[in-house]
Amino acid sequence: MSTTSRITAAALAAAAGMTALAGCGSSGNSGSADAKTVTLVSHDSFNASKSVLAAFEKESGYKVKMIKGGDAGEAVNKAILSKDNPQGDVFFGIDNALLSRGLNAGLFTSYKAQGLDSVPADLQLDKDAHRVTPLDYGDICVNYDRAYFTAHKLTPPQSFDDLLKPQYKGLLVTENSATSSPGLAFQLGTIATHGGGGGWSDYWKKLKANGVEVVNSWEQAYNERFSGSAAGKGKGDKPLVVSYASSPPAEVMGKTPAPKEAPTGVATGTCFRQIEFGGLLKGAKNEKGGKALLDFLLSKKFQEDMPLQMFVNPARKDAKVPELFTRYGATIDKPATLAPATINKNRDQWIKQWSSLVLK
Repeated sequence: MSTTSRITAAALAAAAGMTALAGCGSSGNSGSADAKTVTLVSHDSFNASKSVLAAFEKESGYKVKMIKGGDAGEAVNKAILSKDNPQGDVFFGIDNALLSRGLNAGLFTSYKAQGLDSVPADLQLDKDAHRVTPLDYGDICVNYDRAYFTAHKLTPPQSFDDLLKPQYKGLLVTENSATSSPGLAFQLGTIATHGGGGGWSDYWKKLKANGVEVVNSWEQAYNERFSGSAAGKGKGDKPLVVSYASSPPAEVMGKTPAPKEAPTGVATGTCFRQIEFGGLLKGAKNEKGGKALLDFLLSKKFQEDMPLQMFVNPARKDAKVPELFTRYGATIDKPATLAPATINKNRDQWIKQWSSLVLK
């Protein structure tokens, strides 16, 4: 799910009693020390079942070492800065909004992962060079706290334009476009909807005037500021947050009896499609192990584990998705999109303009 590009399930998973990936480390130049270790570099949202990870380690003979580097935007920037001495062997979590930045920096080595034939063509944004492998997708959307809107007898917003209405003044928290992939995806959604000229900047001027709050990361927005977050125990005071269409299942997991609907909902007219990729880092100390790890990340075993670990849709079309995920998550038939070439050409300037407009 995302931001993933996706819902970052690290905190929510812990709250729901899920098992986090073992052996997590912090940032630093910690590439694989020997041929028996393969190092995966990712954003903070990466999660996998211990049993699934253990199966890979047993079958492959490699021990997986994990390095998490903050939000996806931060993690990508760190990977680029350390590309001459890569932190690990494989990077997970670069998305379509940031992809060209990594490709232009020469971050990855070409490798066609096993199982790629099971991935729809529209997710394969680097299908000729195979520098990255599509691993999941999700939709970045505004989520709302049902209890708040019921208590205040308000209809939740459903579109970007709704967010400008006076009844929603001061209710929305979003992430910084410069540091957060969900934040950037939300900005791109407004650009796709209102135009890449002056339309989107005019929209953000109005959104700022309507009291939007900006924080640096998804974790901060969802778990600290959003009133509907179970992990945040309802301490936040913002009933609207930029998150994922797949966030509601996380709020239901572990609850008995199962509710008729999730306590949070999705404003389906505010969504932008996010695709996440993994890639073999150029200069990897364990290239052979890195290729094996990429194959694993695209395997059905891992892909079918992803939805309830990271709350994203698996890239493989033959991977089964749990009923909990499909029952409580929102299906977005027509998310906003932008061509990768358009994002590549304008992204940095758009972020600069957004920062000048919204953060000052």
